[in-house]
Amino acid sequence: MTRNAAYDLILDTLTPATGRAWHGGTTAVGAVSNVTAAEAHRRVAPGRKTIWELTLHIAYWKYAVRRHLEAEAIPRFPRSPSNWPAQPAAPDEAQWRADRALLAEEDRLFQRAARRFDPARLTRRPASKRKYTYGEMIAGVLAHDAYHTGQIQLLKRLP
Repeated sequence: MTRNAAYDLILDTLTPATGRAWHGGTTAVGAVSNVTAAEAHRRVAPGRKTIWELTLHIAYWKYAVRRHLEAEAIPRFPRSPSNWPAQPAAPDEAQWRADRALLAEEDRLFQRAARRFDPARLTRRPASKRKYTYGEMIAGVLAHDAYHTGQIQLLKRLP
């Protein structure tokens, strides 16, 4: 596999192993690390997403893009509905720990898949997703993470 320095730089910048992003902020995994189940479950206004819902949504999209990067079939996403999995009816610390672990695992697996991916294929489109190239999907999920991590950081600070 031919390595691509620009691709490696993007991955290192947007998905740092240290947990700190290039701007000094945190990653999605880091953003939820000290959040309680009650804080994650809180809805600041009707129709607004919670930290818990955003956490599961971020995990799902890392999974969804990884499905296209991996050569072998991978099991279905463990929560449903897939894109916006439902949070429990009431805060539950054990379930919140499990869902944070799910995000961390999907983040780890996505990073592994992205780092294994041959950069020579970045401009190609997977047969299953003809609209977007591999590169667009990888960059898209990284931007998606940054966007929703910002929302989580804001929600943590709201009264």
